[in-house]
Amino acid sequence: MGERTEAAPEELDSEDAKIVTLARSARARVGVAEGAAVRDTDGRTYTGCTVELSALRLSALQAAVAAAVSSGAESLEAAAVVTGAEELDEDSVAAVRALEKGAPVFRAGGDGRTVEVSRGD
Repeated sequence: MGERTEAAPEELDSEDAKIVTLARSARARVGVAEGAAVRDTDGRTYTGCTVELSALRLSALQAAVAAAVSSGAESLEAAAVVTGAEELDEDSVAAVRALEKGAPVFRAGGDGRTVEVSRGD
């Protein structure tokens, strides 16, 4: 099993566009390097931002997955990260894969334009 990354579609469906917008808003609200959002299989959404404390470090995507799990989510439909990074951190994507191997993970730039999507095999 691996991860495959492809160019993002020209236009996301409305639900996927919503989590990109939520991720962008989370990033801007806190003023951190990354913001993320996930959608569970019930359609609920959860956001997260980079956490860098002396005793705790989480990527934005790990924080969003933790918020979902702590709220009772058992599986995810999709995830999105807004970041300036050229690629997503493996551990961040692994947090999504722990709940749903095939969920798309969208990477968008700070302007909210989605540049790629990763899918697990």
